[in-house]
Amino acid sequence: MRKVSFNNGLFCGVNEKLAVSGGFVKTAILGLSLMFFGAAAQAQTLAALPVSSAPISAVGTAKPLQGWSQFCDTFRSECSVDVSEANSIDLTPQVWKTIVSVNQRVNSSIKAVTDADHWGVVDIWGFPDDGRGDCEDFQLLKRRLLAEAGLPRRAMRMTVVIDELGEGHAVLMVRTNRGDFVLDNKTSSILPWHRTGYVYIKRESQDTIGWVSLGGIVSSPTTTANR
Repeated sequence: MRKVSFNNGLFCGVNEKLAVSGGFVKTAILGLSLMFFGAAAQAQTLAALPVSSAPISAVGTAKPLQGWSQFCDTFRSECSVDVSEANSIDLTPQVWKTIVSVNQRVNSSIKAVTDADHWGVVDIWGFPDDGRGDCEDFQLLKRRLLAEAGLPRRAMRMTVVIDELGEGHAVLMVRTNRGDFVLDNKTSSILPWHRTGYVYIKRESQDTIGWVSLGGIVSSPTTTANR
């Protein structure tokens, strides 16, 4: 595993995400493992509900990422927490169909590009309105589309993990009555949090503007930088 170093960026998996074909992602780095997940995405019907599993637990507060804080200065409504909203989604076949469809549509329509190549800065969070973005941009768009479809934003939390390369990565954690599921731009398979192989560092709080620790490692990413 690569040495984890986050002073200059939380890496979104450089060279891991290639153009999407047939609705799911193929990458050379993940090899046979990603081929398995790609097949799972293809087999993941829009109506069949996933098996229930236990949710992940928070273990205290965590420091927000600078890119997230700057994003919140511009898009305050995206970071506000409405405690009157449900903190989990009642997962019906129709709701699952919506989640699967949005995840696949965003993954297939956005080109993965680093913030350095895109904007000339190490890390910036935003919406990929020009059709290009890195990991957190994919997930922010998915959340916006799912919220517009009527799902409670409070139940969809931006989450920071350490990926299979030992690098930082951003995913969207969707909290449901059947467990916590991960929307990712590396694959269009929507997996229970414990089946991704990631180490979970922190996610947005569901109770206040801020982040909570998921207990992954002591030293956590501070910014996002790559695809």
